[in-house]
Amino acid sequence: MIIRSGSCLCGKVQYNVRDAPVRIGLCHCADCRKESGSSFVTFGIWPRNAFETSGEVKFFQGRGFCPECGSRVYNESDGDEVEIRVGSLDMAPTDLEPTYEVWVKRRENWLPQLDMPQFEEDRR
Repeated sequence: MIIRSGSCLCGKVQYNVRDAPVRIGLCHCADCRKESGSSFVTFGIWPRNAFETSGEVKFFQGRGFCPECGSRVYNESDGDEVEIRVGSLDMAPTDLEPTYEVWVKRRENWLPQLDMPQFEEDRR
């Protein structure tokens, strides 16, 4: 069993995810761009029962942030999945490669399209 740990920038919110993710994606939506300050984010989806967290988390529109340092840590969906920012993992996740892109209609013109499924908006 693989156990990956992650945390916010200050370390007051920590988490573990077990086993392989359900999927890994890249998102170019306006919300992800605004909260990350980057052109896109890499995220991973794990089953809720494979996720454990400790520390106080504040939520804004379903997004979980550390109230101390402001780091975005995870999202809880209405279903049985949890989404984490792959960059919040403690060790560089060199084995976790994205398999699709979402919100490509907002992708920067200078970013090339990757050879993977492309979704104009969400996957749904």
